[in-house]
Order: sequence, then C-alpha cells, then structure tokens
Amino acid sequence: MAERSTAAVDVADTSGEQPLTAKADQSTADGVAKNPERDTDSDQAQGSGGTESPAQKASPPELHSGHKLARRYRLEECVTRLDGFSSWRAVDEKLRRAVGVHILPANHVRARSVLAAARSSALLGDPRFVQVLDAVEENDLVYVVHEWLPDATEMTTLLAGGPLEPHDAYQMVSQISSAMAAAHREGLAHLRLNPNAVLRTSTGQWRIRGLAVNAALRGVSSDTPQRTDTEAIGALLYAALTQRWPYENDAYGLSGLPKDIGLIAPDQVRAGVHRGLSELTMRALVNDGATASRHEAACTTPEELVKAIGEMPRIRPPEPSFTAPPDYQRTTYQQGTYGRPAAHPGAGQPIAAPPPPLQSRTGKALKWAVSALLIAALGLGSWQLADALMDRGNTSDDTNKSQTTDDGDKNTGKTKPVPIKIEHSQEFVAGGNAQRPDDVAKTYDGDASTYWRTRSFNEGPTIAPFKPGVGIVYDLGSAKKVSTATLDMRYAGDHTTVELYAADSLTPPSLDSMDQIGKVTTTGTNATVKVTKSVSTRYVLVWLTAVPNSGYDSALYAEAGYKQAIGEVKFTG
Repeated sequence: MAERSTAAVDVADTSGEQPLTAKADQSTADGVAKNPERDTDSDQAQGSGGTESPAQKASPPELHSGHKLARRYRLEECVTRLDGFSSWRAVDEKLRRAVGVHILPANHVRARSVLAAARSSALLGDPRFVQVLDAVEENDLVYVVHEWLPDATEMTTLLAGGPLEPHDAYQMVSQISSAMAAAHREGLAHLRLNPNAVLRTSTGQWRIRGLAVNAALRGVSSDTPQRTDTEAIGALLYAALTQRWPYENDAYGLSGLPKDIGLIAPDQVRAGVHRGLSELTMRALVNDGATASRHEAACTTPEELVKAIGEMPRIRPPEPSFTAPPDYQRTTYQQGTYGRPAAHPGAGQPIAAPPPPLQSRTGKALKWAVSALLIAALGLGSWQLADALMDRGNTSDDTNKSQTTDDGDKNTGKTKPVPIKIEHSQEFVAGGNAQRPDDVAKTYDGDASTYWRTRSFNEGPTIAPFKPGVGIVYDLGSAKKVSTATLDMRYAGDHTTVELYAADSLTPPSLDSMDQIGKVTTTGTNATVKVTKSVSTRYVLVWLTAVPNSGYDSALYAEAGYKQAIGEVKFTG
C-alpha cells in the first residue's frame, strides 16, 4: 500500500460541517437546484497557503433579495455567504434566464485575482465547463455571473444513492479528464475539483463548474496545479466506484477510509469494482509510481490520464433488461359472453343452433341472383384473359424496351428510407478550442437559413494539423440503424470531407473511441454520406476533416479562409 499524497483535493477537518452560509435548502452556489454546498471552505483546511488574517478580510456587501446589479441581474436567493463574499441565484432580466452570481467588495484582498480568474475562464469557451458570462467591477463591488443549470445533478447527490455503474464511472472520468487536459493546455487549473464541482446533465454529459474562480474566491493556490487536479480526478473516480472518500476524513457526504490502513485500491474496498478502473484510480491518486497490482507509471497530469484511459478497453453500457409481457388474457367479449348473464354453477351452457338455411322465396331469389353474378364475372374474366394473351402476342417483339408503371416501384422489394428524429446534440472537441457550441441546434431546427459554422483556417482544405477535425455528435433518442446522413452546407469549392462515426455517448472521450461508419468528399453544398457498416447506434458524430476556401461572409460575419457552415443535417434509416 502506498502513502497518500498531501496535495490532494479539498480534504479538511471541517469537510463535513455546514459552512457559515445563508442556508438554502434547494440550491448550491454554482447553479444546480439540489442540496447546499458542503465542501471545505476554510483556507487553512485547504493546505494551499491562504495567508489572510480575519482583519484583512473585507466584510460582505449588504445585499438582499430583489437587489439589481447593472440594472439587469436581480438577486433571488443567497446560497453561500462566506469569507467576505456571497453567492446568489439570480435572474438575468434582459435574457430572461436564471444565472448564478458571486459578489465581493472591490477592496477585498482577493477581488483582483477573482476578476482575472473569471475572465480567463470565460475566454476558454469550452462547453464542458459551466460558462462565466460576465465579470464586472462596479459601484465598489466585484461580481462574476455564470450559468445556472437547473437540469443538472451534483455528483454528491448521485453518490448518495450508491456507487456509479462502471460505464457511468468510465464516462465521468473520461469526460472530466479530457476537459481538464484542455483547460491546462490553456494555462487554467481548477484546484477545487470535488464532487460538488462535478455535474451530470439530463443528457448524460458531465460538466465542471468553478474553473479557476472557486480557487480564487477562497485563496487556493498550488505549486503543482496539474498534479493537484489529476489527484482530484482520481479521488472522484475512487468515490464513484466505492462511495467512499479516499482519505481518512469524511467529506461530501461520504465516509472516509479507516485510519492507519493507508490508501487501498477500490477493488479491495468494495466487491465487484471494475479492475481496470480500480488500477486507473490508483495511478491518478498515488504519485510515487506504486499501484495496487501493476507497476505502471503514475499519471501526474490530466493529459497523461487521458492517454491512460485511451489505452483501456472501452466499457460499454449495460444491456437493457426487458420484462416478459403478461400472459394474454381473453376478454369476456372475445369469449362470447359479453352481455349474457352468468351461468349458475354446475349448469351446462346451452349450445345455440345454427341459423336455418334460406328457404323462403326471397332467399331462393337471392341465391339465383348471386349465381347469375358469378357466371357473368367468370365470363368477363375469361374474355379479358383472352384479350390480354392476344395483346401479349402482338407486343412480344418489344421485350427489350423498358416499361415503368406505378405498381413497378411497389414490387421492387426496396423499403423507403425512414427519417430519424434528432433529440439532442453536442459539439465534439478533439483538440484546441470549440467552434460554435451554442449554434449546434441550428443544424436540425428545420430552417436552412440558420447555420453552425467552423472557424476560418489559414491553410487547407485539410484541417489537420491545426485540429484533427471539427463536428457535432447527434443523439437519436435510442439505438437505431442509420443508412444515410444528408448535409446541407453553405460553402462550395475544393473540397469538403465528411466522416460519420458511431459513438457510445453524447460526449465521447476521444475520436479513437468511436467506429467510422461512412465517409464522403464533395465540392458542392450538399453531401450524402452512406453508412458502410451495419450498426445500431444512438449517437452519431458528423465529422469534418477538410473544408473549402471561401471569402468573407457578411451574413455570418465569417472571415475569409478555409471554413464550412452546416445548415441542416438529416438522418435516415
């Protein structure tokens, strides 16, 4: 057993205590309508070198529900009041949406660092993080406005019901690791990555809140930020697999490990833990290179963790379980007893006699009329058959001519393509920055005049080496057999290459984790990609690897260069 690193995430003597906040039973400080924030809020507990004394900390501004910031953000509910700053659920009256707001006095010792962290986080623009919408200094106040996600659930709440399934844990660590790797490439660290900071949306996407800002609000710093965030991801995976916190202290509603036994692997804490995920957890948590069962190098950066995940076999979702339908029960109507009185016990059911044949004059006349009609029909049919045989003899020399009839298409045996409805979508970022994540829904809104577009590249048509490609993952609602994908694009030229991939989720960890099922190259504005593999999938990635050169587009405000815009995407099965 290896020793645990002291550089791990928020583990403190006060981890399980209620912070000094304005109590909010249903909201957290960063925009999830669930339980109050219960992580470590003491600078000394962070082990991060916080040096302010109480005399240095500015008092929180006197604000109240209904107060407006910038005549736009109306404060609704205070969810955290701590260390001279407060966090609120608010309403953006201009855009009519809920937002979260952190507020602190402009003379607060951390005000400058909070502003800088918020603005740096806003520039990242990665949809895997809860976005910073505004960072302002005004009227002796500094406030940071961020997204509020009412449909998301904290990982703390998820773990209250038990450990995650292996596939869910795999998706969590894959998405969180790749997101933090992208943040560190831009020079941003989290330093307070814990179950309160990780959210799962209703579509199954994992998102991170408080990038750089949460640490700045509480004065947290680290000499090894990549290692700190990597250990934090390892702690998250440990909690997801075991429902235990991998340190001696209880935290985030989880029990810590027993004292004096050191850090033991997840598969030794709980039976049935996935072996590969257990070993991955230890590689992220233990930084001296020791693991539970295999001597592999430790992962000290999120990038190394992403690489280690990519080397693992993919963990597929569990097969859906179907319950057998109940035995078919005949109704009383089908049994022929509807409207009849119930028989007395022991009494035999009377057998109804068949109706007598038609013996009256009317019946005899009706029988003769039917017989006459049958004879006439047989005679007419014989005459038509003879006429058809004669016509066939007259046209026997025209056998090489093709004939098309209305019924010909019905007898070809080919099924007509069936449109597949798109339920959700998410831009896939394989490297670098996102393109236009807020516009992905425009590709299936039924309006061909609205577009999701790429950025303009200086060289092309191939997008690499700037990026492996750009594209969107579509959620079809359930697993379906896709036959074609049709794209309506804006720019023609030499040339656009479109690839299709079958994915396991709306946010796949990497391009290598998906199977390519189709590819086409076109010089026009329309592309039809035929699926070359017979697969059933719920998630499909439309991936552009080459885009044409086009001039400045005043309608979309797109700079000249190699670029493409997608107006409509349609799938058929």
